[in-house]
Amino acid sequence: MNRYDLHTHSTASDGTLSPSELVRRAHSRGVEVMAITDHDCTDGIAEAMAEAEKVGLTLIPGVEMSVTWEEGQLLHVVGLRIDPGNPLLQEGLERLHRFRFWRAQEMGRRLLACGIAGAFEGARALAKGNIVSRTHFARFLVATGNCRDMNDAFERFLVPGKPGYVAGEWATLAECIHWIRKAGGQAVLAHPLRYPLTAPRLRRLFEQFRELGGEGIEVIAPNTNGTHTLAQHARTFGFAGSLGSDFHSCESPHTDIGLRENLPNGIRPIWEHW
Repeated sequence: MNRYDLHTHSTASDGTLSPSELVRRAHSRGVEVMAITDHDCTDGIAEAMAEAEKVGLTLIPGVEMSVTWEEGQLLHVVGLRIDPGNPLLQEGLERLHRFRFWRAQEMGRRLLACGIAGAFEGARALAKGNIVSRTHFARFLVATGNCRDMNDAFERFLVPGKPGYVAGEWATLAECIHWIRKAGGQAVLAHPLRYPLTAPRLRRLFEQFRELGGEGIEVIAPNTNGTHTLAQHARTFGFAGSLGSDFHSCESPHTDIGLRENLPNGIRPIWEHW
């Protein structure tokens, strides 16, 4: 059986490895089929595809899109097997890019107001691609000695209620799934148990996701400890199962690329008809 990792990030968004380095690391760790799914952009796909051909790895073009759902809840939806050249998809991503740039500027202004100068410029300098994210701000805060580590940076400055946080105005769930499907892709709800949702709201999310054309959920994802629960949800709602490390950097062994688990028995894989 092939080893899959269908959720990874490169320097095109907030990862620390270039697309080529990401592919080589995946290959060295035994991954045979990998999706590159950078946040709200497809900039790394061409480089990753070229490297994958060199090393003999199957590269799935993908994206991880930011969604604002009920009452401002942030969700992430992974699009797999997309056509990165699709005009409608790129139009949607460009809208998200514009908001991301404004948000980064606003985060810089808010951090300046609490005595931390140069945060926007510093975060932008740390971003290797066109996406400036909270992760880059966190790295800046650690590098400048304002925080002990990444967790400290998020907890003190970058989560709701903290001085550097700016709420997102992302795509709607309907828009996101529509863009992915029009680009020929499959929409997968990323790490469903990470969202702070009650059981009734989670069921409502699954129902809406299915009704709008979502095809799968990540049954295996890091830092969730809920594979059995997610497998039950996949069966109940008729979703295909996906899996991914959500790899960003080599710093955490718990989210390194190349999962060692397989989908539970009876779960239809998202790659069934690839």
